[in-house]
Amino acid sequence: MHVEPFRINVSERSLDDLRTRLAQARFPSAIRDAGWSLGPHAGYMKEFVEYWLDGYDWRAQEALLNARLPQYLGDVDGRLIHFVHAKSDNPEALTLVMTHGWPGSIMEFHKVVGPLVDPLAHGGAAEDAFNVICPSMTGYGWSDPWLEPGCDVRMVAARQIKLLAGLGIERYGVQGGDWGGIVSPYMAIDDPAHVVGVHLNMCSTPSTDDADEARAQGVMPGRTCISREYYREQKGYAVIQSLKPDQLAYALNDSPLGLAAWILQCFYMWGDIDGDIESRFSRDELITNIMIYWITESMPSAIRLYRESLRAGTFGPPLEYVAAPTAVALFKDIPRPKRAWAEQVYNIQRWTEMPSGGHFAALEEPARLVADIRAFFADLRT
Repeated sequence: MHVEPFRINVSERSLDDLRTRLAQARFPSAIRDAGWSLGPHAGYMKEFVEYWLDGYDWRAQEALLNARLPQYLGDVDGRLIHFVHAKSDNPEALTLVMTHGWPGSIMEFHKVVGPLVDPLAHGGAAEDAFNVICPSMTGYGWSDPWLEPGCDVRMVAARQIKLLAGLGIERYGVQGGDWGGIVSPYMAIDDPAHVVGVHLNMCSTPSTDDADEARAQGVMPGRTCISREYYREQKGYAVIQSLKPDQLAYALNDSPLGLAAWILQCFYMWGDIDGDIESRFSRDELITNIMIYWITESMPSAIRLYRESLRAGTFGPPLEYVAAPTAVALFKDIPRPKRAWAEQVYNIQRWTEMPSGGHFAALEEPARLVADIRAFFADLRT
């Protein structure tokens, strides 16, 4: 497999085009005092775009990503996978594959890669070290899109398995949330000889058919233990992306304001933010994550993952038992499983209910996430 180093280097022409579009953005009318209940807060969006134009420094963020996240391109099946590969000085370090989700990106991991790779510099012990790989999922960021039908989460997992094989890595752990919380188990299912353990900060499990039990847990009965709030108020984006993604793709690929609104609403809904989105995510982090989709024009291929996974039946808990040792770091999230439900699907060896933090755990609670990853893999390294 051919692999070459990669550095983010966006052209000035692309940045000039973005500035022009933002300066000419047309804001919709808004119902008075609606807040975030109908979508992104109108006042916040105007302030956000003003900062994007006048206060945000893409070149500084580009330099930060290149410095913290050493990146590469690998040729898998004739199409490129973009990935972070941060290597520890410890020759005994286990490789950990961290997979992001939607509407996230490799940027989600910029706070945790350093502590995982160099624990001595971040309050850990030398034996805590990992080599960390963070792929941009197929069709996300700088990874090539798959332009034929059939690229669901299991195919994303299969391509990442091929990447690991091409890199010559024979033992590794997997970790993820959101889509990464589904891709990672499929990597364990489909590469059992090499995956030593699974760590999830989002755990998709069956729910229960008992309506009273489901209500007490705050979830809907049925195949997936999603929260009642998500089912009733938040899932509209997923319905569109699962049924007619290309109908939406034209707008998201053409309007940075529209793209930002689509993404920011999810960070607002799913972060543990108590009504203040910037209590967990800096404005620079939010914009940089949006910029990755904008610069690479990857939102159209990214949202097709919903459609393809729905068609394949892989949108939800794994279709097969995950025999690899599994840890769950349970933050406030879309699924709200019980351990007993998780044990129907996963070989649960560690179950940690976190006191704070939401869907974007690596950004919201990096220290808690790193500590839980270290503790789980301590006995699985050899």
